[in-house]
Amino acid sequence: MAAAPSRLRSPWGPPRPGRGSIPILRRHFLVWRKTAITTVLGDVMDPMVALLALGFGLGSLLPGIDGAPYITFLSAGSICMGALYAATFEATYSAFSRLHLQRTWDAMLNTPLSLDDVVAAEILWAGAKSMKSGLAILLVVALLGVSREQTLLWVPLVLVLLAVTFASLALVVTAIAKGFDFFLYYFTLVVTPMVFLSGVFFPVTQLPAALVGALRWLPLAPAIELVRPLVLGRLPEHPWLNVLQLAATALAAAWLATALMRRRLLR
Repeated sequence: MAAAPSRLRSPWGPPRPGRGSIPILRRHFLVWRKTAITTVLGDVMDPMVALLALGFGLGSLLPGIDGAPYITFLSAGSICMGALYAATFEATYSAFSRLHLQRTWDAMLNTPLSLDDVVAAEILWAGAKSMKSGLAILLVVALLGVSREQTLLWVPLVLVLLAVTFASLALVVTAIAKGFDFFLYYFTLVVTPMVFLSGVFFPVTQLPAALVGALRWLPLAPAIELVRPLVLGRLPEHPWLNVLQLAATALAAAWLATALMRRRLLR
């Protein structure tokens, strides 16, 4: 692929996206609009099934946690899990399809758009779909009366940070993937352990004490620590520490994804 000289700077320099990301986002939206209903169902069904089956089914057999019914405790984890899966699928399988099968990236890079514009747009688009999934589950939580606390109004702001973080991490994997099968490693070795060990289904304090401190650094853990108190009707403890961890993870992952894409496509 031919590249303009301005695109051949050191791959490890900071990302420098510009206004070119905006038409790319519009392009993704116009394509998505054609299959909006099916993609919305796909984004929310898995977390919703877990919420309804475990929350109402298993939850009726379990005592409350932190003074709240189990389904209320679980709903916070379901919101974060929905955001995680939506961002991950979009920034891996869908982004890889645009990169290799559809050759969409090739077409865009043969215009004045820069690679940094394309990468930033992919992160933002995956983040937007992540937000959509998280907000859909949040709406169901409110409509079912699982939680109607005023603090739920803060959840969308938290979801913005979660969405960008999860999307950036997934795009790092896409940058090194050789084929669709490679994503199975990420889901099996990273996503699934995060879901089961970050407090989605039970308090992490139930795990061995030696693991609790280490699991705190999983990206999903601070997300749940921010969202769960809001669902339960209170403000998070030490919120800025969790925000700082997520922001640092998002920044580092976005930078790494950009650098790896530069090495892959512009060398």
